[in-house]
Amino acid sequence: MASNAAEIDATGVAVDCDRLDAYRVARELDAVAFRALPRRGCAGLRDQLDRASSSIVLNIAEGCGRFARAEKAHFYLIARGSAMECVAVFDLALSRGLVGPPVYRKARGLLVRLVQMLTQLSQRMQA
Repeated sequence: MASNAAEIDATGVAVDCDRLDAYRVARELDAVAFRALPRRGCAGLRDQLDRASSSIVLNIAEGCGRFARAEKAHFYLIARGSAMECVAVFDLALSRGLVGPPVYRKARGLLVRLVQMLTQLSQRMQA
């Protein structure tokens, strides 16, 4: 069992991805993204953000489940691409007045951390 409560789910069982800071940050970003955009008036942008933020979480988990380093790197790079897509969505949302500066700063901070972590993870797997 994991020593850190943040590393385990409600069942008390941890899996590989639970031990990665990038996975925890990605889940936090997904929660922010889910609440960020209004329900009406921006369905396309909202859908894009939902798919991209979910993709980050899912690809990190899938990468953790692989044994071959090249496969791990591949999924971490896909997650990184989705994080960059989220950066662009939040930039558009801010410029269109769909999110305020506090939400933007929170999301942007999480995304910068994620891009850095995913870059390092993928580079380590390629070394």
